[in-house]
Amino acid sequence: MFVISLLDKLGRYALLMQKVFSKPQKWNVFLRQYLSEISKLGVNSIWIVIIISFFIGAVIVVQIKLNIDSPFMPRYTVGYVSREILILEFSSTIMCLILAGKVGSNIASEIGTMQVTEQIDALEIMGVNSANYIILPKVIALMSFVPVLVILSMFFGVIGGFIVCIIGQVMPADTFQYGLQFYFKEFYVWYAIIKTIVFAFIMSTVASFYGYSARGGSLDVGKASTDSVVMSSILILIADLLLTQLMMS
Repeated sequence: MFVISLLDKLGRYALLMQKVFSKPQKWNVFLRQYLSEISKLGVNSIWIVIIISFFIGAVIVVQIKLNIDSPFMPRYTVGYVSREILILEFSSTIMCLILAGKVGSNIASEIGTMQVTEQIDALEIMGVNSANYIILPKVIALMSFVPVLVILSMFFGVIGGFIVCIIGQVMPADTFQYGLQFYFKEFYVWYAIIKTIVFAFIMSTVASFYGYSARGGSLDVGKASTDSVVMSSILILIADLLLTQLMMS
């Protein structure tokens, strides 16, 4: 029964994506929607990314310093390990999981409300490809702006580490800076950006699918929102494992 339900959802998802990724009927309308979605989904998420990254960066530095405080380990190891954690996993994967909860639930709730209030049916009656009109700008906006959020997350995570070194006197700031620069691989940043583009596609399309599939009333919209966050998180973790195996091995 579970397999049949999964295959049914997969088939409906594929059919919806076929409608989504078609040529927009009016490019000026699409561009206006695209800029609106960047502001609503991306720019409005900057504050939470900055706050979380700053404090997590600070906590990472403190935890690493406490756990590897050994005369056999060079002190700059704290900066080196903090940089690797921020770039490889936290700013790319964990931040996208957080955004899947904030942005994904927003998308699913918005589209689900449009579905149950028959706004999508009204668009279809007017001859508008509702899936393309509503969903495509959200997908493209997230895929283009989430990498910006991830770069901000990396930057403010490092800033949080510097601040805790200076104010909390965890370690000398110049030693931490040396660790940040030690054996730096530019490919890791590109790896993180590529991952986040894939994650942005997952969270936007899955949330849109659950919202578009919502039927009934407000309770069904809430359920669709919750289901979208759960499924997006699972798929992001699976994609993280696969991309890491493909790109890092």
